[in-house]
Amino acid sequence: MTEQLNRLNVNREAILGASAPERTGIIHFGLGNFHRAHAAVNTALAMAAEPGDWGIVGIANRSRKVTSALEAQDGLYSVVTLDPEAEHVDVVDVHRRFLVAAEDGPAIIEAVADPAHKIITLTISENGYHLDGRTGKLDVESPDIKADLAEGAEPTTPLGQIVAGLTARFAANAAPMTVLSCDNLLSAGNTTRAAVLQFAEAAHSSDEFLAWLDGHVTFPNAMVDRIVPAPTEGTKAEVEEALGLHDEAPVPAELFTMWVIEDKFAAGRPKWEAAGAIFSDEVEKYELVKLRLLNGGHSLIAYLGGLDRQETIPDSRAQQFIADATRQALEVDYLPSIDLPANFDPQEYIDSLFRRWSNTVLGDKTSRVGSDGSTKLLQRVPIPALTALAQGRMPEQLALTVSAWMCCCIPPRGFEPGPIADAMIEPKADLLKAATAQATSVREHVEAILDSGVFPDDLVGQQAFRDRVVEYAEMIVADGVREAAAVALKRGAQA
Repeated sequence: MTEQLNRLNVNREAILGASAPERTGIIHFGLGNFHRAHAAVNTALAMAAEPGDWGIVGIANRSRKVTSALEAQDGLYSVVTLDPEAEHVDVVDVHRRFLVAAEDGPAIIEAVADPAHKIITLTISENGYHLDGRTGKLDVESPDIKADLAEGAEPTTPLGQIVAGLTARFAANAAPMTVLSCDNLLSAGNTTRAAVLQFAEAAHSSDEFLAWLDGHVTFPNAMVDRIVPAPTEGTKAEVEEALGLHDEAPVPAELFTMWVIEDKFAAGRPKWEAAGAIFSDEVEKYELVKLRLLNGGHSLIAYLGGLDRQETIPDSRAQQFIADATRQALEVDYLPSIDLPANFDPQEYIDSLFRRWSNTVLGDKTSRVGSDGSTKLLQRVPIPALTALAQGRMPEQLALTVSAWMCCCIPPRGFEPGPIADAMIEPKADLLKAATAQATSVREHVEAILDSGVFPDDLVGQQAFRDRVVEYAEMIVADGVREAAAVALKRGAQA
């Protein structure tokens, strides 16, 4: 039986960058694959260039599956870089302690209060901020937020635990701190700040604490980018072949990685620029590039691919009709809505996206990319669509994206989207199924979803756009996704 990876048997030459010291300086909420392939990797490389007390306290949400595996391995795990020309396996050694939010609330609050910790990083997904995507306001009716705000409650959400920890920090020593979101959010730092402040206000925090929070806790904007698919048994096999050891928590990732950060840290930071991070005052412009071009294109590939029963993103992108639709979406519908960063070449970036989406060894699942659509599309579609409509042009591919998402994730009665679409996770499925329960036609079904509050009123109030979403959904149901995509492509070319 192959020996399990740990600090005694690992080949030190396999360690990426530098091992962290035992002293921790970063707390991370959301101990998933993306964090471990992105910020943790960057931190290991940064410490190789400039040592520091930047060990990480990793906090999982509810399950001990990952924390138990990592604890058994002394915090070590492997990152398997999957690229047709550059496959390799590295071991990351930066996590020093593991907690679970649902069970270790007091320890988490104590960690946030500890002045040795200077940065909190977050990968909690868009839903973890509990903000209404239409209003930007904290959803105080969310069951989790409601429970955290109850008198005498022990908080279990990242927002609740961060505010409780910062309150204790303020009371004990008032040491400054930075909260850095690594999620796919527009103006991620501003969004995180709004969520934390609104939670603190809803929790009836003192004016003195709110003033300290405003002046001594910073929330840099940041843009993150690396495709990190779910690991498989094949991932473990690759690690065993490369290292001669068994890893119960490996992470596969593409070679490409990007991190653009606003340099606004209240208490110091690792030398992340040595790992390739870009510190810029134009983070929001980079965010728009990524959210609309990479993420928007990714969504269209996933929904068209799901309906075409293509299991992976490379399989989906390899279909010519999907490649054509995606390129038109990027160049015609998304790009005109973006104020580009200085010296940025959009065509070179778009070409790089198609190369990344063609990475067959990465094997990114179509169903993974298509999950959480109601949250993701709200970030990606409305402003570009409204920009096009204001210019007198119908954003054909954006309408098709919305229609394809509906047909995948909340299909009209009698329409079977297939197993790939069925595997997509939609957090608002119950709400949307209830909204469409009385629909007797595709039109009624689509309009019920449009009127459910998923998208902003100024977009769903555009009758021409509504009609186009209905039309493409009707085509998908009656004639198939390829026919609908062909019509959208033809119309988009004539715009």
